Amino acid sequence: MPAESAEPLSPQEIEDRLAGLPGWSLDDGRLTRSYRLGSHFAATAMVVHVAQVQEELDHHSDLTLGYNTVSVAVHTHSAGGAVTAKDVELAHKIEDLAPGHGAH
Repeated sequence: MPAESAEPLSPQEIEDRLAGLPGWSLDDGRLTRSYRLGSHFAATAMVVHVAQVQEELDHHSDLTLGYNTVSVAVHTHSAGGAVTAKDVELAHKIEDLAPGHGAH
């Protein structure tokens, strides 16, 4: 699969792509989402899984681990902190793995 572009997305492109990412929003120039899980251990396992995916993509978000929550915030540093297709790709991959951890 070709690497996603690091070109900044327009506000309309971001809005269009967020339509396919329920629960995600644009907050302070970043794509963000918080997940609630059944336990601290489940939340920790999800963080490790997300970290593995980020390493594979060579694209990293800010992850915040709470007792039974995981919060994600992502933008592209190499694009001046703008939201790019790389961020949308990572958000989709996180959405794909979240149910396996019982996240909602």
